[in-house]
Amino acid sequence: MAALPVYRWRLAPDGYATRRQLRARNLRPGGQEVAAQLERPRRRRPPLVAYLYRIDRAKPVRPMTAARWAALAKANAARRTCPECRRDAGYVIPPSLGMCTACAFPDNAPEGASWNSSPFTAR
Repeated sequence: MAALPVYRWRLAPDGYATRRQLRARNLRPGGQEVAAQLERPRRRRPPLVAYLYRIDRAKPVRPMTAARWAALAKANAARRTCPECRRDAGYVIPPSLGMCTACAFPDNAPEGASWNSSPFTAR
């Protein structure tokens, strides 16, 4: 395996792009290997690395099918459903809590608790 060409940050030649740059052009790497890499030097730390792909070998992004849209909607609904009360919280359940805020912080909090009171609510 040959070594990858390494370019300094912002000095890559035309014809190369990162995954995000490809996506902005509605392209994907399409199974090609990494063609080159960018390195951004940092003080007292290892450099930041970005992998580059050849634009001429990139393929168009596959369109979303009805089945993919349905699978994505189902996955997002699962992220919003509280495992305790089984209700749609209307937002993505934080992994740190593992449940909706109504289940994590019930109304029986002690009076004057800082996380349960707001300066905008009447007391």
